[in-house]
Amino acid sequence: MISIVIPAYNEEEYLPKLLGCIKKQTYEDYEIIVADANSTDKTRQISKKFGCKIVRGGMPAVGRNNGAKTAKGDILLFLDADVQFESNFLKNAVGELKKRKLDVAGCYIRPLSSNIVDNVFIWIFNLWISATQFFYPNASGSGIFCKKWLHKKVKGFDETIRLSEDMDYVRRCGKYGKFRLIKSARSYIAMRRFEREGRLIVGLKLILSAFYRLFFGEIRSDVFKYNLKYRK
Repeated sequence: MISIVIPAYNEEEYLPKLLGCIKKQTYEDYEIIVADANSTDKTRQISKKFGCKIVRGGMPAVGRNNGAKTAKGDILLFLDADVQFESNFLKNAVGELKKRKLDVAGCYIRPLSSNIVDNVFIWIFNLWISATQFFYPNASGSGIFCKKWLHKKVKGFDETIRLSEDMDYVRRCGKYGKFRLIKSARSYIAMRRFEREGRLIVGLKLILSAFYRLFFGEIRSDVFKYNLKYRK
């Protein structure tokens, strides 16, 4: 079984789209866990409508860890609430995990946007994670598969990290299990932060944060002023 864990805070606009994609999957052996960070909109009602298990959330790392604690599956899939994918996403991913004997894996991403800047930035990101997958694993929260035993081995996501806790997670998992990027299943992400805060500003923050991690270690302060709009 796959346990799909989704941290969420006020996601009534995007969550139904993601849950709709999950319900259309050709692979049906899964459960959905929504880690709700005390949303003030209809996030919880929507989750209940789709038959999701609801657990206590918080910042994304907290929500992911809390979801994993109640998971019944031997494979964990961590997703952001604003992603979408095609109906064969789970089937293809599970098949590739087994065929390539992967313990932890990330996904290539595509933007839910036709804006050329968005597409160029995502292309650069995919190039980065592809080039580093063999020696410095990187993957975003828009799609991380991990065996439950490995999640427990690394003691989950580091809740003290302010930004790129997903990248740190797969890097640590890669020390004990085989990591690669999945080729047969892609996730499509909303570019809402780019649209809201400005593409140049957000893109620059993310690029600088990648180099910061390489030279100074994990980001445990709000040095990049990256507002996740989550309740702590």
